[in-house]
Amino acid sequence: MNPFEHLVYRYSELVDAGDFAGAGDLFRHGSYVGSSGVFSGAQAVTDMLTRVVITYDGTPRTKHVVTNVIVDGDSARSYVTVYQGLPDVPLRPIVAGRYFDRFAEVDGEWGFLERRIRVDLVGDTSRHLR
Repeated sequence: MNPFEHLVYRYSELVDAGDFAGAGDLFRHGSYVGSSGVFSGAQAVTDMLTRVVITYDGTPRTKHVVTNVIVDGDSARSYVTVYQGLPDVPLRPIVAGRYFDRFAEVDGEWGFLERRIRVDLVGDTSRHLR
């Protein structure tokens, strides 16, 4: 797996684990661009995720399923479908969209230069996002 695919999948793994600081660290030299605005740097992304994503016992009880990853030079695009399962709500898709990523190597480590998120379909996110 190339470093770009690794970053695409690692972000999802960290968010699903409730490790918002780890996910934010992937943006230490970059920006996250979504419907909530533009967040630049590790701390800003960590703070945004902590503020916006609802957690249950430390995790959001989600699975980000990323598919159709197409790497083109130092950028990638992919599909994402977010599933959520709660004790009182069966597993269900809550969001489907696309990631548009650009990457940069700084001091020998790859990270996101920019991640743009485009939401295409929205289900019930009331138990996922504030």
